[in-house]
Amino acid sequence: MVGPRAWVGGIFSRPSNRRFGSDKYLNYALTPIQEERLQKLQERLGVPYDATRADHQEALQALWDAAFPNVRLKGLISEQWKDMGWQGANPSTDFRGCGFLSLENLLFFARTYPATFNRLLLKQVGDRAEWEYPFAVAGINVTYMLIQMLDLHSGRPRCLPGFNFIGLLGEDENAFDILYCVAFAMMDAQWLAMHASYMEFNVLSLSPPSSLLSPSLS
Repeated sequence: MVGPRAWVGGIFSRPSNRRFGSDKYLNYALTPIQEERLQKLQERLGVPYDATRADHQEALQALWDAAFPNVRLKGLISEQWKDMGWQGANPSTDFRGCGFLSLENLLFFARTYPATFNRLLLKQVGDRAEWEYPFAVAGINVTYMLIQMLDLHSGRPRCLPGFNFIGLLGEDENAFDILYCVAFAMMDAQWLAMHASYMEFNVLSLSPPSSLLSPSLS
């Protein structure tokens, strides 16, 4: 498991994403490092994917190279992207929901936990369905799910999972990206445990996963 099991499981084991009912929690104070890191993360939320920006193009190319290091990509618009689970030949159209952050999350996953990334991408483990979930689109859904679950569009999170997350962010500036990797792996574990098919894809990939099915990352 990435990082301490306690803080990863603690966020997901909360019974709901309800907002706090006490002013004591609505007005909790942030440490300077928490405030700085939360601001940076929220700034990332507001960056759309821009197909004309060189750094965004490079990130997309880097994702392909990490996923398929021995396969040359013919272009940033190519039918090859469907092999990664994009909806069409142009991945930029799928980023509209979560912007550049969702690409950053996928790339962090590929670079930091390549074994787990490839296991999920290539569906290497478990009794798989005939119609599997699209990997890349699932990744975008996981980003969206975490943003909503942690209430990151608020000035400061006003839900229990978000409150706990702030503590983690103070400990590790990559807390959101790490949590993303854990959530993606947990979603895949739930998919296998439920013997799910494509019909259950949106329900699973947009719902907070159960900590009871938490796998380890290597």
